[in-house]
Amino acid sequence: MDHIIATLQRHQYAALEDQHQKGRASVALILRHGAQGIELLLIQRAKHPNDPWSGNLGFPGGRIDPEDATAYDAAVRETREEVGLSLAQQDYVVRLDDHHGVRIPVCVSCFVFSIADNAAELEKNYEVSKAFWVPLRSLQDPEKHHLATVSWHGKSIAVPGIDLGGELPVLWGLTYRFIRHFFTVIGEPLSDCPQGTML
Repeated sequence: MDHIIATLQRHQYAALEDQHQKGRASVALILRHGAQGIELLLIQRAKHPNDPWSGNLGFPGGRIDPEDATAYDAAVRETREEVGLSLAQQDYVVRLDDHHGVRIPVCVSCFVFSIADNAAELEKNYEVSKAFWVPLRSLQDPEKHHLATVSWHGKSIAVPGIDLGGELPVLWGLTYRFIRHFFTVIGEPLSDCPQGTML
């Protein structure tokens, strides 16, 4: 973990301007030492007709509210609200490059945190149906990377993603892009991205 954190802290993030008034959101990529090595926290969003990410896998996070002083503050607040983790300043590692949604009008900032293995238990709120830890090596497994067919506004589209197995949906979209960026920053780029529609 120390090597990963040191490598991440050398990263100079690229911030994107919200040139088209797309709106801004902020997410937290949270790491810990777990039973299977270094793990990353994912959530599955609860199904809701007004949520464009309804039922999808992602990081804790959401829209930046007027009371949030910064994008960082929004990531910390959303994490506390959605999974009950109170992230401290000493947990903060780095900010990754911002990403624009390809089809969703939003600009997203991603902040990386590293927490102790014995941090508080996860406490989901109504916005989250599942919260779980995934080993980094599972995300790096090339056998899990493939094109998946997802439903988007009533249409079926092929997207690159990661199949984590079980009853979980494929991990795709902005979260997939942030995960690819994370591994590139730590010097362990993932296998070539399958061709498909990036969202």
